[in-house]
Amino acid sequence: MSKNPLIIAILRGIRPSEVDAVVDALIDAGIRVIEVPLNSPEPLLSIERLRQRCGSDCVIGAGTVLNRDAVESCARSGAEFIVAPNVDVIVISHAIACGLGVVPGFASASEALTAYAAGARLIKLFPAASYGPAHVRALRSVFPPELQIIAVGGVGAATLPAWRDSGIVGIGVGSELYRPGMSAADVGRRASTLLEAATASLPATDPRWLALLRPGSAAASPAS
Repeated sequence: MSKNPLIIAILRGIRPSEVDAVVDALIDAGIRVIEVPLNSPEPLLSIERLRQRCGSDCVIGAGTVLNRDAVESCARSGAEFIVAPNVDVIVISHAIACGLGVVPGFASASEALTAYAAGARLIKLFPAASYGPAHVRALRSVFPPELQIIAVGGVGAATLPAWRDSGIVGIGVGSELYRPGMSAADVGRRASTLLEAATASLPATDPRWLALLRPGSAAASPAS
């Protein structure tokens, strides 16, 4: 088990030319799960560069994946998991068929259980700030125990204490970590601050959670 909590760094807007410096800063800070949303410039090229740079040291995924064709493009680029803002059973089932981890976004119990029935075992509450930790606590009581939740959208260092003991196993963070044009040094400082806050509020990463992002590699855990 990693000593660090599960944090997905969402690099929305990153360009391929920025990838090496930014990922090095994240790794140095202790964050090794990285998502490149598909509405970024040349996202598939960025994913390819991340895979080349990191090898198996990081878990690399694609975000804002909305259809079957996008799933296939992500798989070809080397992504290990895909993230969506919604629950689309076609996207979920196709990602699983392609050997990818899948993290659909949900708000309601119906959406979460639809994702679960389609095969998802890690889902993201989105946007988390609109619903809050009490929403997760209420839903956890009716969810299957193997269905894990991360919080994404408006969750950061300042708000993390409120999520302690809410039932989430991790977070996804975008603009608090990275905005287009931000220097790698600034990303590294922000990542260190976030990780310190997350360590105080979230559980350490269980390898089983990473296995949901990296199917077929249950024993593999990025070093931290």
